Amino acid sequence: MPPVFAHGALRLYLLALLESGPKHGYELIKALSDRFGGTYSPSAGTIYPRLGKLEEEGLVATSTEGRRTNYSITDAGRVELDRRRDELAAVESDISASVRRLADKLREDIRSNMQGLRADLAATAEAARGAARAGVAARYSREGDLRLREAEMLVQSFRDDIRVELRRHAGQEPVSPVTLETVRTVLDQARISIRNSLDG
Repeated sequence: MPPVFAHGALRLYLLALLESGPKHGYELIKALSDRFGGTYSPSAGTIYPRLGKLEEEGLVATSTEGRRTNYSITDAGRVELDRRRDELAAVESDISASVRRLADKLREDIRSNMQGLRADLAATAEAARGAARAGVAARYSREGDLRLREAEMLVQSFRDDIRVELRRHAGQEPVSPVTLETVRTVLDQARISIRNSLDG
């Protein structure tokens, strides 16, 4: 996988993030993750050495607040940022293109997965209708009760599994807008497909 930032671009982007006011390291990591829609979250080992280098060069100053170190842009840092505005605009453009590509790929994956799910549901619904036409109404009624319980258990199991995954992920980093949109899209499509199979 190619690097997310070209050489020197992350340092420049950190200066841009500090332009709006002082931030501590985690705030900078979160701001970068949010900007990428959760698709890129730099490690502390990536951010802090660059902040240290910016401080050595006099472009960033630090202040301590409790156990937290806040970083703020200096006058020299603002001069550097102003001098490189065109380069910063190109970095922003690259980030936007990267997020768009990922969103397009996710949408395509979701569409493809939902087509397969719809085909499976349609086949299952057709098989159920065929069984009913074959005259096994009484047995089907008992099997229908079993299938209803099984369907409810599948829904419950899915819900529990996804909740565990979401909470585990949220314990490490916030749920991204891309993840939220994926959950919303997949669940909406699943709801429509299941309703269609029930009405069929």
